[in-house]
Amino acid sequence: MRILFLGDLVGRSGRQVALDQIPRLRQRWKIDLLVVNGENAAGGFGINEDIYESLIEVGADAVTLGNHAFDQRETLVFIERADRLIRPANFPPGTPGRGAALIDIHDGRRVLVMNLMGRIYMDALDDPFAIAERELSACPLGQACDAVFIDFHAEATSEKQAFGWFVDGRASAVVGTHTHVPTADHQILPGGTAYISDAGMCGDYDSVLGMDKEEPLRRFTRKIPSGRFEPATGEGTLCGLAVETDDATGLAVKVAPVRIGPRLAAAEPGFW
Repeated sequence: MRILFLGDLVGRSGRQVALDQIPRLRQRWKIDLLVVNGENAAGGFGINEDIYESLIEVGADAVTLGNHAFDQRETLVFIERADRLIRPANFPPGTPGRGAALIDIHDGRRVLVMNLMGRIYMDALDDPFAIAERELSACPLGQACDAVFIDFHAEATSEKQAFGWFVDGRASAVVGTHTHVPTADHQILPGGTAYISDAGMCGDYDSVLGMDKEEPLRRFTRKIPSGRFEPATGEGTLCGLAVETDDATGLAVKVAPVRIGPRLAAAEPGFW
């Protein structure tokens, strides 16, 4: 199975590069499953229904979220009918939406897509390790599904790495999101789980984490907020991760970073 993940879409620049590239990459690389993190897609904070539907229409199979999941109030309502919009599974019981979903891909195979949020330097949600154990026990790889993809949205690389080891051999891929900076540690863990600490963002890298530089600079130098954070509006760079799994086991056999755009060194999977 060929899986492509695109990191956090930040504002219009991130949305546009994703909307432009998804159809082309799906066709060019013959992608079976395409997952996008959309938690910063609406003005840098949250997602709305129009953006969600536009991503599904161009070829995204699932859209994951994170700590900005409900920054747009309308998400509290439309997430219930958006069956491919996946918020962190470790939100408290009763939170609208779903934290995991079985996605049927084009050839009838099924993929468990899960979203979890870390707790170090983040909101104090339920234990992501315990929630992952629950979900993986209910839908084990190779028995109830053909692949397991996990977006682990967290600040601390230590927590991300620990989580990767925790599910090694039970998930096809664990991809870190949230910090908006692509890391160079993509690998296949000994048990067969593809891993990267952060896939990076899709957005304008002439910025501070996708935001226009002026307000972050003012806050760092003067310690006084003077306005809202606004997404940078330059040409977007697309960042993500490509994973290929073994059809017999659902575990990863190939992994590579993806970077397409004007500011970062280009990277594409040479195996497709």
